[in-house]
Amino acid sequence: MKTAIIIIRTLIGLLFLFTSIGFFLKLIPEPEMTGNFKAFQLGLVASTCLIPLAKSIELLCGLSFVTGRYVTLTNLLILPVTVNIMFINFFLSPGGIPIALFVFFGNIFLIYSHWENYKGLFIAK
Repeated sequence: MKTAIIIIRTLIGLLFLFTSIGFFLKLIPEPEMTGNFKAFQLGLVASTCLIPLAKSIELLCGLSFVTGRYVTLTNLLILPVTVNIMFINFFLSPGGIPIALFVFFGNIFLIYSHWENYKGLFIAK
């Protein structure tokens, strides 16, 4: 179980690092967008702050996952981002569903594996 936790945590961390560094350094070309996804993406870009904010969170969480520090906090911080990634891929860009599912269920698995740390949030004393 410990090996699976380390592997999933590291893979998710590397994926977040790759996408966020690629975004900030313009290493990855923008994919061709069509239809509703193009309209959604144009709205996000027009806001000027949402994409950099999400990519900054992904960068910090990626570093945390790769180093193995603050993983309990990182799981909670990145959960809304992974849910958003999953819904965007389900409804607007079905080509990315496998990666979105891996990130979402990997995050859920990491939360489950550290459940002892979260009990205080959900159980009143």
